[in-house]
Amino acid sequence: MDLAAAWSKSIDTSKSARTASSTATVNALDAVGPFCAPFAVRWDAEAKRRLDLRTPDHLKALLAAQREHNSARALAVTAKNARRTARAGSKNPLSTERRAARTSHRAAAQQHTQARADLRAARRNYPTTLRVRAVQIHIAHSVTAGLTSWVLTENAHELTIWPAPVSAALVLLNAAGLWLGRRKSSVQIEDGLTAEEKRLAERLDPSFWVQNADPRGLAGTVPTPAKLTPAGLVSHVRLDGRWTPKAFRAKEDEIRALLGARTDLRMEIKTGSHGDRATITLRTRSAADGLDLTGWAPGAPWGVDTVTGELVMVPLGRRMLIAGTSGAGKSWSTRALLAEASETEDHRLVVVDPKRVEALNWNHRARTAIDLEGVLDLSDELVAEMHERLELIPRGQDVIQISADRPRITVFVDEGAEVISMSKTPRVKPTKEDPGDPDWSRIMANFRTLARMARAAEIILIWATQKPTMDANGGIDPQISAQITYRAALALSTSAESRVVFGEDATDKGWHAHELPMPGVAMLRYGPKAKPHPINTRAFSPADVIALPDRPIWKRGGGLADAVPSQRNALRLVKDAQEVEVADAAPAQESNRNRVLAAVRAGALSPKAVTEATGLNKGTVSREVGALVKAGVLVRSTDGTLAIVATEVSA
Repeated sequence: MDLAAAWSKSIDTSKSARTASSTATVNALDAVGPFCAPFAVRWDAEAKRRLDLRTPDHLKALLAAQREHNSARALAVTAKNARRTARAGSKNPLSTERRAARTSHRAAAQQHTQARADLRAARRNYPTTLRVRAVQIHIAHSVTAGLTSWVLTENAHELTIWPAPVSAALVLLNAAGLWLGRRKSSVQIEDGLTAEEKRLAERLDPSFWVQNADPRGLAGTVPTPAKLTPAGLVSHVRLDGRWTPKAFRAKEDEIRALLGARTDLRMEIKTGSHGDRATITLRTRSAADGLDLTGWAPGAPWGVDTVTGELVMVPLGRRMLIAGTSGAGKSWSTRALLAEASETEDHRLVVVDPKRVEALNWNHRARTAIDLEGVLDLSDELVAEMHERLELIPRGQDVIQISADRPRITVFVDEGAEVISMSKTPRVKPTKEDPGDPDWSRIMANFRTLARMARAAEIILIWATQKPTMDANGGIDPQISAQITYRAALALSTSAESRVVFGEDATDKGWHAHELPMPGVAMLRYGPKAKPHPINTRAFSPADVIALPDRPIWKRGGGLADAVPSQRNALRLVKDAQEVEVADAAPAQESNRNRVLAAVRAGALSPKAVTEATGLNKGTVSREVGALVKAGVLVRSTDGTLAIVATEVSA
């Protein structure tokens, strides 16, 4: 896979030939249509329900109910008349005629009541059409309200409102609403659409959405016609009934199915401008399309916001966390930052890389540490440098003034999980014969100190990891994470990792780094104004790094470190017939060991004297002295005095 080509893609866009006036008219109708669509859908649904009930069986039942009702009503009238006649013929309420007539009337009345209820049910089962019912309502309103107004109005004037014209206006308004609600919007947009965008825009049309939303469980939601932005299609959705933006966001799978969108098409659903609004954004485009983000030059932006098209700059001097799963482009995306941090005279770069790969790319511009002892030595030196600088900060200032003598030091930890694992390496305890191992846990103690205190000393920590979790095997230390101000993440594995990087509110506020495409797309959170927009980051290959010119390399004391390992001459001490090679492959080990040996040769006969002569810390001197004693180059007397055993030295 060509990683450099994967960073820059372009989308071919076509232009629409529709005139501006026609487009404005169509868009105006499309804007009004969503407000009428629910009315039209409800009207059509009710009309269809009534039409479906008008079956021959229901008609037969209605006719039978009408006959039964007419018969029961006639029987009730006859029984009522018979009861009135019996009451007039006898004054005794307990007479046989009156009791029989009363019983007959009650039975007939009950039968009439039951027949009337059956008739109402039959009419509900065989209703009149919705159009006829609307006409009946308007006629009844016009006639009754018109007569009432005529009776109550003594002196009519020009402001008198008559019911008939009002009903006619309502009829016309209802007809217009039905036409707009049933109208199929074409969603004309001035900029051209791709074939995929046209299909998605048609499905975001209110007429299509409302007719097909109910089977997907989205009834009560109405979108506006989609608008094309540099980042893709955007539609605002009105939420009716019990809908809330959170509930609508939970229906993402149903929305994707309704739109027929690609599975890998990024879709964002956020709260809209009001409580009953939501916004759907389909990332069919990128504002960074067509921009060349390969290579690097001083002052070049770190990336481009794919939503707004703005250049994204990451200022130096900010403690930073960079996370990204394997293959997300974490190394390619961070090299531009490291190049900037090692470019000028008042900046130095330090790279801690247990995997060795990245450190080899930067060893001509940065101090590197790759193994256990080298990382411990380097962290000890950085902490000592920090304390020295803190003492130099004058009263009334927050940070030390950077210069060529006291440059800003950017410390880049390429794989935090491995560094944390290093600090947990079991330690061989010292004995009288063997000085043992130093306390490896001091590695993480040093980095925690640098994260908490070193900003004022202009020693800036950038912590990178593939596994952004804080458990026992994670790649982020809680104390270091608490001091981070800039948080960047490329594609992550899970939403839990997104919350670890961006905070517990990451899911609710849209920081979904686990949904980012690979490689080279990141999110950057640095404050309340930061937006969860994808950023196309700059691609910087290993060949580009190696081609950069050499720069001064920092070491404790402000001088320059030794040359790269390939340029060093090996120093060998010969004792008897045995050759002992002092220089190893690791630059830090070779330099420190030679410095210790040179100090002993110059007359430093105790560990304390060696420490003062070399400027190294006590742990490093103890380790190097032990290694030289074990190799037979030095001998330690019972009182701790050091001496060189070799009688001949050749180079």
